[in-house]
Amino acid sequence: MAAFPWHSRNRNYKAEFASCRLEAVPLEFGDYHPLKPITVTESKTKKVSRKGSTSSTSSSSSSSVVDPLSSVLDGTDPLSMFAASADPATLAAAMDSSRKKRDRDDNSIVGSDFEPWASKRGEILARYTTTEKLSINLFMGSEKGKAGTATSAMSEKVRTRLEELDDFEEGSQKELLNLTQQDYVNRIEELNQSLKDAWASDQKVKALKIVIQCSKLLSDTSVIQFYPSKFVLITDILDTFGKLVYERIFSMCVDNRSVLPDHFSPENVNDTAKETCLNWFFKIASIRELIPRFYVEASILKCNKFLSKTGISECLPRLTCMVRGIGDPLVSVYARAYLCRVGMEVAPHLKESLNKNFFDFLLTFKQIHGDTVQNQLVLQGVELPSYLPLYSPAMDWVFQCVSYHAPEALLTEMMERCKKLGNNALLLNSVMSAFRAEFIATRSMDFIGMIKECDESGFPKHLLFRSLGLNLALADPPESDRLQILNEAWKVITKLKNPQDYINCAEVWVEYTCRHFTKREVNTVLADVIKHMTPDRAFEDSYPQLQSIIKKVIAHFHDFSVLFSVEKFLPFLDMFQKESVRVEVCKCIMEVFIKHQQEPTKDPVILNALLHVCKTMHDSVNALTLEDEKRMLAYLINGFIKMVSFGRDFEQQLSFYVEARSMFCNLEPVLVQLIHSVNRLAMETRKVMKGNHSRKTAAFVRACVAYCFITIPSLVGIFTRLNLYLHSGQVALANQCLSQADAFFKAAISLVPEVPKMINIDGKMRPSESFLLEFLCNFFSTLLIVPDHPEHGVLFLVRELLNVVQDYTWEENSDEKIRIYTCVLHLLSAMSQETYLYHVDKVDSNDSLYGGDSKFLAENNKLCETVMAQILEHLKTLAKDEALKRQSSLGLSFFNSILAHGDLRNNRLNQLSVNLWHLAQRHGCVDTRTMVKTLEYIKKQSKQPDMGHLTELALRLPLQTRT
Repeated sequence: MAAFPWHSRNRNYKAEFASCRLEAVPLEFGDYHPLKPITVTESKTKKVSRKGSTSSTSSSSSSSVVDPLSSVLDGTDPLSMFAASADPATLAAAMDSSRKKRDRDDNSIVGSDFEPWASKRGEILARYTTTEKLSINLFMGSEKGKAGTATSAMSEKVRTRLEELDDFEEGSQKELLNLTQQDYVNRIEELNQSLKDAWASDQKVKALKIVIQCSKLLSDTSVIQFYPSKFVLITDILDTFGKLVYERIFSMCVDNRSVLPDHFSPENVNDTAKETCLNWFFKIASIRELIPRFYVEASILKCNKFLSKTGISECLPRLTCMVRGIGDPLVSVYARAYLCRVGMEVAPHLKESLNKNFFDFLLTFKQIHGDTVQNQLVLQGVELPSYLPLYSPAMDWVFQCVSYHAPEALLTEMMERCKKLGNNALLLNSVMSAFRAEFIATRSMDFIGMIKECDESGFPKHLLFRSLGLNLALADPPESDRLQILNEAWKVITKLKNPQDYINCAEVWVEYTCRHFTKREVNTVLADVIKHMTPDRAFEDSYPQLQSIIKKVIAHFHDFSVLFSVEKFLPFLDMFQKESVRVEVCKCIMEVFIKHQQEPTKDPVILNALLHVCKTMHDSVNALTLEDEKRMLAYLINGFIKMVSFGRDFEQQLSFYVEARSMFCNLEPVLVQLIHSVNRLAMETRKVMKGNHSRKTAAFVRACVAYCFITIPSLVGIFTRLNLYLHSGQVALANQCLSQADAFFKAAISLVPEVPKMINIDGKMRPSESFLLEFLCNFFSTLLIVPDHPEHGVLFLVRELLNVVQDYTWEENSDEKIRIYTCVLHLLSAMSQETYLYHVDKVDSNDSLYGGDSKFLAENNKLCETVMAQILEHLKTLAKDEALKRQSSLGLSFFNSILAHGDLRNNRLNQLSVNLWHLAQRHGCVDTRTMVKTLEYIKKQSKQPDMGHLTELALRLPLQTRT
C-alpha cells in the first residue's frame, strides 16, 4: 500500500450535538396513570365431581378492579386452595393437632435468651486446672461367662447380663495412678470412644459398664481443685450415653408402616420399644452405689417419654430426693446442676423440681462451713477462698435454671432466703450471676448492703462488686441511686492491693461510669487506674483489661473534643507499652472516629491527639508487615485526613498536609490521598478566589503544585505515579500554571519507558499493556487543550510522547501500539479544527494561538501521515494465517476512524477507506452484522448537509456473501 495524505474533515460540534439529542414526543396518557389500580378480567373455574359421573366445568368472567397483591391476603394462594379442597373434618383435626403441637413446643423449648451449658463448658475447663497427680479406674473387660454357650431363653439372657454387671462392680477394673491433668483428659476421651465403639458393636452391657465406671469418678474429690473440670468431662460421656439409648429406642419405633414423629405420645410407641426402655431402667436400678445410679438414670431421663406422659414429671422429684443422700456438699451441688441441666433440656416447664433443688441446696448450704469440709481442706492444703469458687459453676447453673422466666415474687423469695443464711457471699455472687440484670439493677442498694455484711475471709467482696457491676452494665439502676452506687463500689475497689484483682473490677465499673456520668467522673476513674497499674509496671500483665476500658470509654464518648479534653485519657494510652497492643488500641480509636465524626474538624486538640495516634500506627509498619495490615492502617489514616478542614484558611490546610506527608511517608496510599487532597485544595482556591488574581493566590496555587511535584516521585507504583502526574498537570493547567503543567506532562512522558511488561495487581502478576493504553488515551485527550510552548516546536509534547510510544518495547503479538496511533490520529484531527471540542477556562489552546495557521495545519497533517504510515505498515505484517482475524479487526477499526475524522472528499483517502473495507472482509473473519450496521450508518450520514459524498462511497462498499 502506498503512502496516503491525511485530510481532516471540518467538524461543526454544535450541530453534531444537536443532531444527537433525543427528540421530544408528546405523550397523551388518557385514563392511564401508573399509580392507578389495574383493571383485569378475572376468570373463575368451578370443578364439580360426583360419584359415577364425569367431571364438568363451568366458567364465568367478570371485569373488576383487582389489586395484584390482594390474592396473597384473600386466601386464593395455591396452599389455601389446596387446604380448601380437603375434607372439612380432616382439616379441622389437622389444625387442632398443629395447634396443640405448637403449644406443647412452646412449653418445652428454651428460648435463645437462655445461656446454654455448652457456652460455659470451655470456660470451666480453662479455669479449673491442677498440677497434682490424678488417678482413674479403667474397665478391663471380663472373661467370666464367655466360655459357655449362649442360651435362647430371655430370662437366662437377662440373668447373664446382670451377672456381668456384678462382675464389673466386684473388680474387673484397673486403677491408673500418677496421671497428669492432660493424661487424665486423654483417658476420659478414650473411655468416651470406647463407649461409642462398644455401642456400635452391639456390646450394650459393656457400654453401660463404662458409663457406671465414669459416674463413680464423680464421687472422688481427692484433687478438689480439678472437680469442676472433671464434672464437665464425665457428663460429656453421660450425654453421649443418653443420646445413644434414646436414639436406639426411637429407631425401634420405626417400621415399614409408620415413622414416629418428633413430638409423640406413649400410645405411638410399640411394645418392643417400651420393653427395651423398661429393660434399661431396670438395669440402672440394679446399680448398687447411689452416685452412679443417680447420674446414669438422669442421663436417660428423656427416655421416660416412651413409657408414659407423666414419666418425666414423676422421675424428676424422685431424683431430686436422691441427691439428699450425697454427703459431700460439692459433689451434691454438681449432681443438682446436672439434674437441672437435663431437666431444662427435656422439660423446662416443670419448674417445681428446679425450685426444689434450689431450696434443698439452701438447707444444706451450712455444710460448706462444717467440720467435715474444713478437715478435708486441711488434708489437701486448700484455703477456703480457693475452695468456695469451686461451687460457682454448679450454683450459677442451678440459679440460672430456677430464675429463667421466673416470676418476680419467686426471685424476691429466693433473695430473701439467701439473705438469711450466714456467710452467704458465695450465694450472693451466684444470685447476681444468674438473676435477670433488671431485677438486680432495681435493687442495687439492697445488694450493696448485703455485700457490706458479708464475711471477707470466705469470698472476697471485690468479686461481689464485680458481679454487681456486670449487671449494671446491662440494666440501669434508679437514677437517684446512681452516684451513691458508684461511690460505694469504688471505695472497695480502690483499696485493692493486688493489681489483677483491682483491674478486673475496675474494667467492669468503667462501663457503668461512662453510661451514667460525665467526663469528670470518667477522668477520676482513669486517674485511679493509672495510679494502681503504673507501679512495678503492673499494666504489662493486664493489657486485655486495659484495652477493654479504652473500648468502653470511646464507645460512649463519640464527641472527640470532649474525649480528648479528659485529662487522663492520653496518659492512659501511654500505659500500652507493647507495640502490637498499642497499635490495636489506636486502630480502635480511629475506627470510632471515622464512624461517628459527622463534620470536618479543625479543633487543635483533636488534630494533635489523632496525629499522635496515626503516627503510632504508621511507625509500626516494617518490612514484615502484611499488605492487608498496611491497607487497613492507610484506610484509617486517610479517614482522618479527609475529616480535617480549616475552611477558607487554605494556607493552614496546606501546612497540615505538609506535616502529614512528613509523618506518614511509609504508607503509599496515604501519600496518594494527600496529593489528591492538595489538588482539590488548589481547585477550591481557584473557585473561591475567582476573579481575584492576586499574587498571593497565585503563589499559593504554585505551592500546591510544587507539593504534588515533589511528592509523586516518592511513590512506588508506576501507574500511580503516571496517573498522578497527569491529574496534577490537569490541575495546574486549570489554575493557569502553564509551565508547571508542562513539567508534570514531561515527567509523565519520561516515565513511560519505565513501565514493566508485568505488574502486580492484588497479588497477581498481570500484563501492563492494557493499563498503559488506557493511560495514554487519557493523556492524548488532555494534550488537545495544552498550548504549545513558545520556545519549543509545534506540537512538542505530542511528538515527544509519540517518540516514547515508538521506542517502547511492545509484546510481539500485541496491537496496542496501533490502537494508540489510532487515538493519536483522532487527537490530530481534533487539533486541526477551527474551534476545539473543549477548553480550559482562561487558558488559550492552540486553536486560539495559531488561529488556523496554514503552517500549523501542514505540520499537523504531516504528523498524521507519519502515524497513518505506521498503522498501514502494521496491517501489512498481519497478512499471515494466524493473524488474519487481527488484521480484519484493525482494518475495520481504522476504516471507522477515517470515516469519523477524515475528509473523504479527498480521492486518495476515499480509496484508502474502500481498500480497508475490502481488507476487513477478505478472509471472512469480521462479523457480517457489524458490516451491515456500518453501511447503514454511512447511508444515513450521507443525507446530512455537506455529507453527500458518502452516497458514492456507500456504492463502492459491497457486503461479502458467504456460501
